[in-house]
Parts: sequence; C-alpha cells; structure tokens
Amino acid sequence: MAIEVGTKAPDFELRNQHGESVRLSDFRGEKNVVLLFYPFAFTGVCTGELCALRDELPTFVSDDVQLLAVSCDSPFSLRIFAEQENLGYPLLSDFWPHGEAARAYGVFDEEKGCAVRGTFVIDKEGLVRWTVVNGLPDARDINDYVKALEQL
Repeated sequence: MAIEVGTKAPDFELRNQHGESVRLSDFRGEKNVVLLFYPFAFTGVCTGELCALRDELPTFVSDDVQLLAVSCDSPFSLRIFAEQENLGYPLLSDFWPHGEAARAYGVFDEEKGCAVRGTFVIDKEGLVRWTVVNGLPDARDINDYVKALEQL
C-alpha cells in the first residue's frame, strides 16, 4: 500500500542517468518535489508519460520545483533512454538494492519486479502533499500534478 498524504516522505539516495548521487533530502527546504515512479524505460506508456513531462518541463523543473523520475532500470539504460528521448531531468535508478525506494513508498510490484505508476508531490518540508497510484497499463494525467503543485 502506497504511503499516504501527510506522511513524511522516506529519504533515499539513488544514482541518476549520469551516475551522480541524488538524495531526496537534498531538496528539503529548497524545492517541492514531484517524485514519479514508473515501471520501465523504453516501454510505450512510460515513454509517453516521461515525454509529456519533458514537453512541459518548465512546470516541473524550476527554482521552486524538482521532478525526479524513478525506475528499477540500471543507470546505463536510463542514460541511453534519456538521450534517445531528450529527457532533461533526473532519471533515478532504483536498480540495487532492487526496488528499495519503490518499496519504501509502497509502489513496488513484487511479482513483476518493478514499480507501479506512483506519483508523490512532496513539499519543501518533506511531507507528502498529494499522491496518485495507477496500475502498470494506466497512464497518469500530468495536469493532476500541476493542480497539486498550485495548491502548495
């Protein structure tokens, strides 16, 4: 079960597509975070969702907001995926320990070995302020993220 609104967001440290370490707590007091878990790079629905975010990037990466997209893919795969799709935001690898961050947020599918489509809007104090979790085949609506950010 996914963590709920009002919960302190579990901290994590993951490598991005360039091998750099990124911690959620690095943004505390500085930026709101849109934390997006997705199943796999290079798949149809995931590519569509991540490219839709790319196309609206100023809404999700600014002085006030940081987008972090997390999958269980390796950093090497994520780098190729980011380059291929021109994704200018961090793609974080929850590869090893496999799915640890997704498990902390309650969005890891043990049977499939990947994250389901969970999104968490986290405020500058580190509290989850909005969330949505969809099944593997169901794309999310980025307009919902925009509305949640507007309410912060």
